[in-house]
Amino acid sequence: MVKKAMEFLGNVKVELKKVTWPSKRDGYGSTLAVIVLVLGVTAFLWGVDKLLSSAIGVILRG
Repeated sequence: MVKKAMEFLGNVKVELKKVTWPSKRDGYGSTLAVIVLVLGVTAFLWGVDKLLSSAIGVILRG
């Protein structure tokens, strides 16, 4: 069991050396893009929610 775990961890180390990590600038840009996208989707869903809530309110009031 311990031998297999050590072999697995050795393989993980080898695979991690193959990874190309993004630069600090790339990471910052990707993070900023995700934040902007999340804020945009949030605003859109908020707007749709308000519109549908108003429409349902009008329908229920008769």
